[in-house]
This record gives sequence, structure tokens and C-alpha cells, in this order.
Amino acid sequence: MLQHFDPNKDYGTPASLSEKMVTLEIDGVEITVPEGTSVMRAAALHDINIPKLCASDNLEAFGSCRICAVQIEGRRGTPASCTTPVDAGMKVTTQNDKLAKLRRNIMELYISDHPLDCLTCPANGDCELQDMAGAVGLREVRYGFDGNNHLDAPKDQSNPYFTFDASKCIVCSRCVRACEEVQGTFALTIDGRGFDSKVAAGQNDQFLDSDCVSCGACVQACPTATLMENSVIDMGTPEHSVTTTCAYCGVGCSFKAEMKGDQLVRMVPAKEGDANHGHSCVKGRFAFGYATHKDRIKAPMIRDSIDQPWKEVSWEEAIGFAAKRLKDIQAQYGRESIGGITSSRCTNEETYLVQKLIRAAFGNNNTDTCARVCHSPTGYGLKQTLGESAGTQTFDSVMFSDCILVIGANPTDAHPVFGSLMRRRLREGASLIVADPREIDLLSTPHLGTATHLPLRPGTNVALVNALAHVVVTEGYEDKEFIAARCEGNAYAKWREFIIEERHAPENVEDITGVKAEKVREAARMFATAKNAAIYYGLGVTEHSQGSTMVMGIANLALATGNMGREGVGVNPLRGQNNVQGSCDMGSFPHELPGYQHVSDSVARARFEKVWGVTLDDEPGLRIPNMFDAALSGEFRAMYVQGEDIAQSDPNTQHVEAALSALDCLIVQDIFLNETAKFAHVLLPGSTFLEKNGTFTNAERRINRVRKVMPPVAGKEDWEVTVELSNALGYPMNYSHPSEIMDEIAQLTPSFANVSYEMLEKHGSLQWPCNDEFPMGSPIMHTESFPIGDEGKALFAVTEFVPTTERANSRFPLLLTTGRILSQYNVGAQTRRTDNQAWHDEDILDIHPHDAEERGIKTGDWLGITSRAGQTVLRARVAERMQPGVVYTTFHHPGSGANVITTNNSDWATNCPEYKVTAVQVEKVSQPSEWQKNFQDNHERQNKFLRGAASSADAVK
Repeated sequence: MLQHFDPNKDYGTPASLSEKMVTLEIDGVEITVPEGTSVMRAAALHDINIPKLCASDNLEAFGSCRICAVQIEGRRGTPASCTTPVDAGMKVTTQNDKLAKLRRNIMELYISDHPLDCLTCPANGDCELQDMAGAVGLREVRYGFDGNNHLDAPKDQSNPYFTFDASKCIVCSRCVRACEEVQGTFALTIDGRGFDSKVAAGQNDQFLDSDCVSCGACVQACPTATLMENSVIDMGTPEHSVTTTCAYCGVGCSFKAEMKGDQLVRMVPAKEGDANHGHSCVKGRFAFGYATHKDRIKAPMIRDSIDQPWKEVSWEEAIGFAAKRLKDIQAQYGRESIGGITSSRCTNEETYLVQKLIRAAFGNNNTDTCARVCHSPTGYGLKQTLGESAGTQTFDSVMFSDCILVIGANPTDAHPVFGSLMRRRLREGASLIVADPREIDLLSTPHLGTATHLPLRPGTNVALVNALAHVVVTEGYEDKEFIAARCEGNAYAKWREFIIEERHAPENVEDITGVKAEKVREAARMFATAKNAAIYYGLGVTEHSQGSTMVMGIANLALATGNMGREGVGVNPLRGQNNVQGSCDMGSFPHELPGYQHVSDSVARARFEKVWGVTLDDEPGLRIPNMFDAALSGEFRAMYVQGEDIAQSDPNTQHVEAALSALDCLIVQDIFLNETAKFAHVLLPGSTFLEKNGTFTNAERRINRVRKVMPPVAGKEDWEVTVELSNALGYPMNYSHPSEIMDEIAQLTPSFANVSYEMLEKHGSLQWPCNDEFPMGSPIMHTESFPIGDEGKALFAVTEFVPTTERANSRFPLLLTTGRILSQYNVGAQTRRTDNQAWHDEDILDIHPHDAEERGIKTGDWLGITSRAGQTVLRARVAERMQPGVVYTTFHHPGSGANVITTNNSDWATNCPEYKVTAVQVEKVSQPSEWQKNFQDNHERQNKFLRGAASSADAVK
């Protein structure tokens, strides 16, 4: 009998990965499945559905509900099918009178302590308990409700997104097991025994006060209405769904957007999602309310000056106004006087069109993207060493890692679904090395085995990675066979001579990094001797003056130990935003056409010129910092910014604001009046990921479909707006659907050659390179060769440590480093307009107890933070996770002014800002900084201008 796998079906227990097959008989049907498969799953795979309550195929078998009992020839009793593995020749009966009576009796006991309010229950029609009662034929409950019961158990409504109604709990433990096995937080437990058993969060805390991270795994696992989304309680059960891709971080989770008409009721992680396998985090699962927030920009607006109120106009008038401004500026100041910035939140297709607009319609290469300020060193460093500007593995590859090295990343906060997967592997026994100034949550993973924390000083990454490599080489841990076969010999010899110098020994860099030499040696040995060792890194690597050098140093370490080209190893950058990888792939940088093809490459340029019908500039254009400087000098006069908030996200805020104020025309296309839009002359409504079609590319190079689930509030998807602006400028673009844009991308971008919407619909997702050599994509890169040089061999790079010029001194004795928090996303424009504010409604400065005591600081005090660039004021939190001399904050709230104090220091190769090292002093204060006062005044003024435009439009209507 053939197996027909349905991704929407729950098969009760996880799949077995065994290659050995076993044949058995279930209800007279001969069935063959992998050894280790449960009887329940074997039956379900062949559409023999055994009733169940405690079982789910994303959880290990538990066997508590007993509803799934079966009979097996030759065995006594009625074993649970979920916990019984198949045996060769086994004969199973799943339905007979005895089993039917047993199941009804069990179900009757459940129902006797359960409210019979099905008609008014929010789970009515979507309740497994209800379904199973019908499946077992239960028609009456003989016991009544007299005596002890749980029907009056109180509700916990503390969480803003879901309600816990204990009166409906059947204590199946699915929520507890999901929290442990899927999420890895261990926030839930079964408290009490027997009749007194109940699900408890923490130490009988409310959900909001417990360790629960609101990932939604417990809600998704619950078979009743015990844990239920408030949106379903309020709006009712969804009636249809559309599968799309989350628009938050670079994990790229697949979700089913469950709808009633064009109203989104809930987001449910898709089990068939190749990046998330049915798991989610609080942002993707619940924080979608921003899409329908009252602050959405719903109509185009224009004004002549940023000190004037907005005027709400038609799309035609706004596009015409913008096009005339751009043409006039170029006529007066020259072709190079304008440029644009693409978005890492928009789709591949939209980003591709913006850079095409700039190159073909503007006639220059003045295009850049937010990846400039986060992962541009990844592109440069990996291109120089491995030949490709992207990570080498799938997320699932971590499940084959024996040692995991995490550098400058905090996966459980910034990439939480992948962080949960990593924690699962750590619980299975993989060792962990964390190189980070702070003690991140990964080091507190429940049931964690061997773990080493290297608490280095900010700015000393390169010295540390050189010390690790020094130990590998001088203690004989190199993989000489891999190096000889896969790496270029001369480059390796030069690097080896450099790295064995005694100055790189851990003992000699201890005073630089602050990390004990023996800890460095211990970590190097742990990494080098593991069968499979993988490196994962984040912005704590790239956002430094030596970001590119460090990326090359990471590649050196992986190559020297032979950890490349197979599962469980590799170099893995964790991309911050949903389409940072895609924005780079699509040619957003001023020196590269789509597919990382340099603008000076005449062959590549000729292909684009033929398809685009224009002559392209062969010189790189301006990077974002260059645009700012040129604006202040009067040479750069206009900018088109789609879906990016440079006024909040870029360093040295006052410098950025001055540059934006100097522009003659700033066109902003976004969903809200963000900080950049306050300096705009044209404000074009953007569309959210729920309102458009397209694709995102995640951190593992996975191209996922984005599907429209509701109409755009302003009537246009972002790509349509770019097309209209291009047409108004005199460069015709003609597309009727984003699939046509992807066809053009595939035509011109070698790594996307076989990508199409048809292929994506067929296979779900694809990982580039996807071409004739790799027609189904490339989950693991560099398996046989590297796309570099004539021989396809990787290049070791000499990575000299050069101390940052941003150093602490008596005036600025502390080092500030910045990062993200779980509940908020990037500049917070989306998450601040959701109930995620319940967890993080302001940016806070973390400071070590020693530094706090020296300054008389207590948690909750207001602190003035002063750097060489500026001053701001934040509330203090005394935190043991910090090391003395280092303070930390996030940048999710614009009024906090975190980037007022970051400097213009940047990576030597890419101009990526050095957000992670800013020398500061902190002191107790009693009022906001001058910048914050000015910010608040401008915020109120610009919002008043916005409200005035809306009121005028309403009056006209």
C-alpha cells in the first residue's frame, strides 16, 4: 500500500530516520515503514487513523491518554500505539468492539471533568477533544459533574496574545512537552499529582511573569481550548488559509495566514516550512497587528519643505511630483546627484526593481542597502576566502554538529526559531563555545553539556580568532588532508607562517582580549577535535572596524580544521532581517549587479544592457555614508528610500539627520511615518508582506514564496509603485506580476538560473545556487570545490589585528555595545505597534554591578550616556551578564537615541559601522538629553503635519 504524505496531517509521532525497512500488518493491510516507526504513525501513513489526544508528530511519544490503544497478536493487553514501535511480522488490530468500549470509557472520564460548552467555545469545530469524542462514538456521560472537578479553575489572561483556561485542560502534557522539546525553554511543568495535576507556568506564575517566551508552541500543541489565541476568541475560527513567509528575522519561517474573508485571524507556523518545521517565535506567531494599525500610511502625500504640512494627493500626482523633482535636480546638478536605498524588508522582486530603477532610469550606480550597516563584511570576507558571499549550510545542518562555536550572535533573541533548534542539538550532547562580551541565554540552555564562554572585550575579535587558529596549527590539529586537497597552497603557506608567530599565542593576546589563555586553548582544542564543528556568527562580528578581517579569520579557522562542505560544519552568518540576503543577492550594492557581478565586468554588464535596453555605468556609485557626506557638501541632492529607516538605524544620528535635511528631494516609501519619512518631501504608502506577492531569501540562501493574503491598504504593492515611478521618469517597465520579475532575475543572475515561481510552487523552497549544475539548489555549499580561482580552491587570508581607534580612556572609560531583544525587531516600527510592547517598551542600558556601584547606580535610575559623537539618556538595569567595563543597549525605540552616541567609525573594507564599540561615560541624570528634547518636539510637529493631511483629505471627501 502506497504512502501519501500530507504536510497538513498530524501523524502522531515523529518520523524514523532509519534506512532499514520493516513490514507488518495493520487491520489486514500489509505495510512497510522504516524501523523505529511507531504503530500509530505506520497506520496514519496508510490512512488508518487511530484516535489520539496526547500524541503529536512534532513531539516524542508520551503514551498518557490511552485513547490510542490497539491490540497486537501474541501480546497481552492493549498497548498504546504511539509508544509501540513496529516489528517485522507484527499483526495489529486498531478497531474492534473491545477497543471501541475502552476508548469510549476513557473519553467519558475526560469529558466528565470538562465544560460542555462546545457551542460557545472558541475552539468549536477546531477541537481535537471534540473530534475524538465523535471518533470513539461517545454519546453520553454517566458520571455527571458532582464531586470534585476543575470546572471553576480561573483563567490566566496575563499574556496579551493568548488565554489559559485551566477549566478546559485535560493534562495531556502536550504544551509542557512542546515547551521542552520544540522551544527548549522549559517554562511549563505539571504541578501536583493525580487529580490535583495541573499545568503551571514557572513556579505557579502567571504566563506573562514566567520564563515563557510566547513562541506559541504550547498554544499550537493544545488539543482543546485551554490555550487559545485571543484573536480567535474575539473573531472566531478562521475559514481559509494562505501559506506565506514571515517578514521578521532572517530565519524565514513559513506560516499559514488563517483568514476570515480578508481579515487575518492568526498566523500558524507551517509544518512543511523547510526553515522552521512548524515552529515560531512571538514576533512571527503573534505580532502581525501592525499590518492593520491605525498609523498605516494609506494615501500618497507631498510637500515642498519638511517644515510644511503634508498634502494628501492621488498616486498619479505623487508619482508625477517625485519624477519632476528628480529630473529637475539631475538637470541642474548632474546625473550623479541622485540615488536610492533598497530595503531588506521588501521582496527580492521589489529590491531588484529599485536597483534597476537607479541604474537604468537614474543612470548611475548610487544604490545601497541596509546590509551596508549589518552584513556587508560577510559579503566581502566570504567572497575573498570561499568565493561566495553567503553562508554554507542549511539550518538543519546544526543537528549534525558536535561542536558549535557562536561568535557575536544571540540566536535565542535575534533568530529564536533557529536558536531553539540549536538548543535541541546542545541538549543532545553537542559542545558549545560562545565568544561574546555578554553571557547570552544560550549558555543557560537547560540540560546543557560542555560549554565554554570566551568573554572578550569589544573590538578584539580578530586577536581572539587568530589565537584560536594559532593553537590549532601549533598543536597539530590542522586537517592537512583537507587543506592539501581543497585550499590554495601558496595562500595557505603564507597564512600558516603568519599564524604560528608567537605574538598570536593565547598567552600573548590575553591582555588584549581579556580572555584567559587556558580558556582559549580549551576552546580551540574542543573545536578542532570535534568530528563536525560549525561556526555561527552575527553582527557582533561584522559591525566592527575589522568586520571584514574577522569574517576572513572565521573562514580561516573553518578551513584549517576541515570543517567545510558537509553537514554539521561550515561558516554560517545569521542574517538579521527577513531579506538581508536577498537584498544583497539582488544587486543593491553600488559596485555589484544582481548575483554579485561587478559593474566593471564588461561581459556581465553587456547581458544587463541587452535586457534592460540601456548603457550602464561601469564605475561603482556612492555607498550610504558617501551619500550622507555628499549631501552635506551639496553634491548629492535627492534620494529614493524604499522600506528602510536610515534616520534611526544608521550610526551618528545627528550626522544622518543633517544630511537628510540638506536634500532637495527625499522620497520615502514605507508603511508608517518612520524617522526617515519625517525628512521626506514625498511619502508613498508601502505594503506589508501580507499585502504582496514575491519571494524572500533567508540566511541559509533559501528562497521562499511570499503570498498576498489581503489587499494593500493603499491599493498598490511596492513593486507597482517603483514601476510607475520608473515609467514617469521615462524608463519603461512593464510587468503584470512579480513572477515575471523573477523570470528576469533568473535570466540575468547565474545563481538564480533555474528559479521560477513554478519551481517554488512545486518544491516549496529552493536554496541558491540553483542552476544547471545544481538544478534542485544547494543546501550545503562547497562540497567538492569553491567558486574561486582557476582550480576552485579556497584562499586563506592573512588577518592582522589592528586595534580600533575607538578606545576607552579616563573621559570615556566604558565600552558600549548594542544588539537586539526577542520581543522587538530592528528599529521597532512594526513590533512597537503590537502588544510586544508588554515585554520591552523602552531601550535600557545594562551595566555590570561593579560599574554601577562605582557610580551609585541602581536599576531604574536615569543615566546620561555620553560619547565622542553625542549624548542620550536611558534607564539603567544592573546586570550580572555584563562584564566590568562594558555596557549594552538595544535600538528598537527611536526616542532612546541609541545611535546618537555611536560614531562614524566603520569597517575598513565595506564601511559597515562600528556599532559594537563606542567609548562612553555614564552618570545619573534627571532629565532627557538635548537631542531627545528636540526629537520629541519634531516628532510631535511631524505627526501634526500628518494628521493635518488626513483631516484635509477627509474634509474634501
